[in-house]
Amino acid sequence: MTSIVRAHPALRRRRVVATAVVAAVLAVSTLGTLALGDLGVSPGDALAALVGAGDPGTVLVVQQWRLPRAILGILVGALLALAGALFQTVTRNPLGSPDILGFSVGAFTGVLAVTLVGATSVLALTGGAIGGGLLAAAMVFLFSARSGFGGFAVVVTGVGVSAMLAAVNVVLVVRLDDVRARAAAVWATGSLNGVTAVWIVPAALTLGIAAVTISALAPALNALEFGDERAGALGVRPTATRWWAMLIGVALIAVATAVTGPIGFVALAAPQIARRMWRTGTVPFAASALVGAALLCASDLLAARLFAPVMLPTGLVTVCLGGAYLAWLLTRRERTTR
Repeated sequence: MTSIVRAHPALRRRRVVATAVVAAVLAVSTLGTLALGDLGVSPGDALAALVGAGDPGTVLVVQQWRLPRAILGILVGALLALAGALFQTVTRNPLGSPDILGFSVGAFTGVLAVTLVGATSVLALTGGAIGGGLLAAAMVFLFSARSGFGGFAVVVTGVGVSAMLAAVNVVLVVRLDDVRARAAAVWATGSLNGVTAVWIVPAALTLGIAAVTISALAPALNALEFGDERAGALGVRPTATRWWAMLIGVALIAVATAVTGPIGFVALAAPQIARRMWRTGTVPFAASALVGAALLCASDLLAARLFAPVMLPTGLVTVCLGGAYLAWLLTRRERTTR
């Protein structure tokens, strides 16, 4: 008992340090987004421009062009990470993220569908993304219902659904006119390039509502990680909790996809990185959101400045990082099962 009690302060210190490190990465990445670009400004001038001080041209660039990108990087990163945390908890599988299960592709299918009929408003794109994400989720959970929602069965099912919807997306893109088809092809890679401030309010509202809902569901979601029988013994209704989590997760990934297109890796890796850094037995939702925001902002800064003045799609960087992470995760899992 003494050793356990002594471990608590050390664990708290570790979590404080982890929070400080990730927050520092997020702050540096955000400041880099505000300061670096074709018009390079010092960090001090960038911060001054946020409150309207300094050269008018610098204020215009920072406030109107770079600040919305920085804010949406934080919001979308948190949305993706929370969606990944929810689905990894529901499936009890570190590979159970929206990009692996096909929900991101499904949300993009919905966006393409409403674009095909000429709808371009924020409401229409968001609604289409949510509808497509729900369709993909229903297909995955329907096809994997017999084998349950844990293990690799749901992951394999998700990969299959993702492949089918990717084929549908190709057909939809072909049916678009040249201008919209080129825009859709670029958007399909997932990017913060060209995002506008009009998306800040919908993304922030979605994140705020989801945060409150997830906080209320957190005890039940944590109980799910120990299996349905134990969760039921604790008074949790596994089926209802799972479906609520799925609906929230689809809404999160749908809004993120409507803003930037499908961005991979963040939803997959952020919850597991947070779990290891914070040393928690279950997926930590708040820590996952912080890690997701830091990952996306850092990846976006790298994408924007690596081959400057050419700006790469943010999703291209996250996919490269995600491929390495996925290979490591699968190798590690194979070793532990021997």
